[in-house]
Amino acid sequence: MAPVFGEKKEKYMKKASKRSIVQGTFGRMQEMPKDFLPRPEDLVLRPSSTRVTLMVDNTTLHFFKIKARELGVPYQRMIRNLLNKYREILTATD
Repeated sequence: MAPVFGEKKEKYMKKASKRSIVQGTFGRMQEMPKDFLPRPEDLVLRPSSTRVTLMVDNTTLHFFKIKARELGVPYQRMIRNLLNKYREILTATD
């Protein structure tokens, strides 16, 4: 006799394994702990910033672009971090 629609004929799914390490397509993988991601409170936005236009020598800009490409980061971030570091040094000596 055929099963009624929605009724299970046989049990197809096995019980889930409780092992934390599995072999996958990308090699040996490990299950991440539940607290792997940061808490939402830790994902706050950066301090407010203001967009500015800055005239920079071509050689200086070229330097930052090359170094940024080597490091795989945006060159604007490098310039911004340099200015922040300079401010920290100046305010520490006051």
